[in-house]
Order: sequence, then structure tokens, then C-alpha cells
Amino acid sequence: MPVRSTIVGIDSPETLSQAMNSALYLPDDGLATAAYLALALGKPLLLEGAPGVGKTEAAKAISAVLARRLVRLQCYEGIDAAAALYEWNYPRQMLAIRQAGDEYVNIYRDEFMIARPMLEALQKPESTLLLIDEIDRSDHEFEALLLEFLSDFQLSIPERGTIRAHEHPVVLLTSNRTRELHEALRRRCVYHWISYPDAEREAQIVMMRASSVAEATAHAVVAAVGALRNEQLAKPPGVAETVEWAEAATLLHQKGETWPAAFRRSIGVALKDQDDLAYLDQRLDTIIGGTAA
Repeated sequence: MPVRSTIVGIDSPETLSQAMNSALYLPDDGLATAAYLALALGKPLLLEGAPGVGKTEAAKAISAVLARRLVRLQCYEGIDAAAALYEWNYPRQMLAIRQAGDEYVNIYRDEFMIARPMLEALQKPESTLLLIDEIDRSDHEFEALLLEFLSDFQLSIPERGTIRAHEHPVVLLTSNRTRELHEALRRRCVYHWISYPDAEREAQIVMMRASSVAEATAHAVVAAVGALRNEQLAKPPGVAETVEWAEAATLLHQKGETWPAAFRRSIGVALKDQDDLAYLDQRLDTIIGGTAA
């Protein structure tokens, strides 16, 4: 069994929260606690929440805090072992066989293996953070493939046997909850649900991420985004859109545009679906109206 790794300098949820702040991410207490426990217990961290709440950004921040390279496995329907685990370099194997002639050649050595994200995390657990992004986009067969990996941090390769990590790798999974994940996968993880930040924290995020945005502008954008999220939209704006909208409106204002026209003209940075824009067309000025900086 792999041993639990030591996370230097992270000895409480509070120290992790402070370190993530330095990495330009403002976690709430629940996220900081869940992430700390996952690191301290050597367990995967499963983050669920609506698209745009900051799940992937949390992984990036934790990676920065730990000074580890982020290895990202983007899930999709039909993802298989070749994309997630490993595959053999068949052209190179065939070339080796031809060059060997009548001599025996082991075509299952490391030099013939192409490591994919999950295998790479096992081989270099001390220097990587594995992000399994949007696990809900994969199918149940891929979830079953993950169970051995998440339980014992090992992979069974028919031609090579079992490969184990010498210490617990840091693994973070995200889900937009487009479907329910298998209970067996959930049991292997520390779980946390990420909601949209409250208005004050989201304004702090805007000012942290976009230093050119004035405090009044940040609060105005956050108020407008909050109103948009209460509408029945196909693609409500996430935190990243809030930051980008504040930046875009500020840029137009610096070029001479007045408030709130700068917000109205840059709406395509926040809303990126034509049906949503059409749905709100007659009321958008009311939602934005009153925003000023």
C-alpha cells in the first residue's frame, strides 16, 4: 500500500485557506476543510457544483500551493483506458521487432509505453496533482475503471502486472452533477459541494483577479450577475464570467463609455447563449440599470 505523503506547511484548514488566498483563490471554510482533510488523510477530493463555481480553479490553486504540476484528465462520453491510463506505442514496438531480427525483444518495457494522466500520477505522486475533470461526463464503465485506482492507488496492466504508487498521489475529481455518480466512487473520496460565492466574497474575487477594476464596479457587476443567476437561463454566468465582465466593462469605460452602457455593451462576456440573450433582451437594461462605478 502507498504511504501517506506529508504536505509541508499545511497543518490546518486555516493555513491551507491562507495559502490558497496567496494563489488568488478564496475558498470558504467548507472547501478549505474538505481539501485539508483529503490531503491529510491521503484520499481523493470530490468537488461537485454548477458549472462556473470554481471547481477546476480550486484544483489549480491547490496545485500551486503544493508546488506540483497539474496533470489534467478531461472526461468525456466514451473515454477509455487508452486515454486515461496508458497505451502502447505500436509503431515503435514494430520497429524494435524488425530491428531485433531473430533475437528476442521485450516490447513491454517503459520505453514502449505512453503514460496517460492516471499512470503518470502513480509514477510521480510526489510532484503531480491529478485532476479528473467533469467525471460526470464519462460513463459508468469508466467509473468502474477508476475504483481500483482510487481505492489502492494502483493499476493492473496485463503485460506488466500491478503498478503501485510509493505514496498517496493527490487526486481531485470534479462533477457538474449532470448525472449521479456511483456510490462506490463517492465512498472513496472526501466530498464537498461548491456553491456560488456570496456577493461580498465574489466582489473580493473580482478585485483579486482583476486589479484594474474599482471596488464599486466589482460590487455592481456582482449584483447584476446575481440577478442573472436568478433567471431561467441555459448558461448562467459563472465566477470567471463575473471577473471577465468587470474587466470588459472597465475597459470600455476607460475608453470613454458611460455607466451603465459599458455593462450593456459588454454583456457578451457574461452571457454566451443566444437564447439567453433573446430571453432577457427586453429586461436586460432593468437588470443592469442602476449599476454604476
